[in-house]
Amino acid sequence: MVEYIAYIDEAGDDGFHKLAAADKGGQSRWLILGCCLVTSDVDKLLPGFRDSILSRFPKRRTKELHFRNLNHAQKVVASQVIGNFPIEAALTLSNKATLPGSKWAVTFAQKGYLYNYLLRWLLERVTTHCHTQNQGCSLRLVFSRRSGTDYQKMVDYLKLMRDGREVMRPVRSINWNVFNIDDIRVENHSKWAGLQIADCINSAFFSAVELNLYGNYETTYAENLRARFITSGGTALNSGLTFVPSVTASKLDERQQAFVNTFKKK
Repeated sequence: MVEYIAYIDEAGDDGFHKLAAADKGGQSRWLILGCCLVTSDVDKLLPGFRDSILSRFPKRRTKELHFRNLNHAQKVVASQVIGNFPIEAALTLSNKATLPGSKWAVTFAQKGYLYNYLLRWLLERVTTHCHTQNQGCSLRLVFSRRSGTDYQKMVDYLKLMRDGREVMRPVRSINWNVFNIDDIRVENHSKWAGLQIADCINSAFFSAVELNLYGNYETTYAENLRARFITSGGTALNSGLTFVPSVTASKLDERQQAFVNTFKKK
């Protein structure tokens, strides 16, 4: 049996009442939840992969890879190297600027609700992908420990779906033959190479859709990772790259849309 491990991290926060503007700080406009997906054979190689990135920065003394602590040139190199690793990636994204005043505002204003909802969409696609690649496989999750996250509520939400206790029947569902809720771990970022690589993937894409203080996007890092995203029918959209609830509803500007279009089927 093939065993998959999904190392899950996030970029951004889940608040949306004081969203950042281009010229001032505030809550992130996007929340991204994504994973570095590997088989158990590749999992054993991840510490060496991580170290191969750090070895490119001899003046850095740390043994921990954290994307936000790298300068632009180092981020380019890190994403280039990860782009050649035998791993896969999947992300779910929410443009929180679409939430205020919407019918979902009250629901997602509750702590953890948006995070858990993105997790649902992520697992629906990742479990489908794993099963399609290797029927009879298993998937376990390793989360990067996130301050303020109630992981018990997350587990309760997953059990609600697994046991069919939702009021409305979902369009998709998590493949529960692949994923066992008991196979969840929450670990510190500093101790797991897989979580550090997941951090790089999430942060790279965050830079591509979140305006910086100068009103610009930086798409280079995510472009270097494009080949790693899982696909379905030849496209990464709604598979390895999923906008919640849809690309159209995300109200992308022209620059964001042009970038996202590069992930469509060629």
